[in-house]
Amino acid sequence: MDKPGPHLKFVTVGVYGFAADAFFEALQKAGVDTFCDIRWRRGVRGREYAFANSGRLQKRLAEMGLRYLHLRELAPTPTLRQRQAAADKAQGTTKRKRAVLGEVFVAGYQEERLAGFDSVKFVEQLGPGARVVALFCVEREPCACHRSLLATRLCEDLGVQVEHLTPD
Repeated sequence: MDKPGPHLKFVTVGVYGFAADAFFEALQKAGVDTFCDIRWRRGVRGREYAFANSGRLQKRLAEMGLRYLHLRELAPTPTLRQRQAAADKAQGTTKRKRAVLGEVFVAGYQEERLAGFDSVKFVEQLGPGARVVALFCVEREPCACHRSLLATRLCEDLGVQVEHLTPD
């Protein structure tokens, strides 16, 4: 397969900061047709984010006509998440307030997940119907989440357009 044409676009989105209706409205407005959940665990703490727990999320996406894929192989491992938690603690911040990823996390994610990642095969896995693909995790800020690392890699390898959806 050659590089994807200009018809393919990626968006990244996290759940923190979004109300349920605004989250799904942002997906619709962006024209998302394929939703890639790249979390290790598909649950979110807090009543306000219950809509992003796997069962409810998949049901709502299906009602909207969006295809859902869980791609755990792109999620950071528990060990890598623990390293980021230690970096957050050292910085005096929390996961929900983090603005950027730590260098140890970035290096680890690139080594564990992106070193063997094939962007062309990834796009093939999405299928020919994928036009606007959402890369989903939980953090509000794209730079505070591994989804931005994946999006950067796709942009570098394939020249695809990437947009980061964030709450107002």
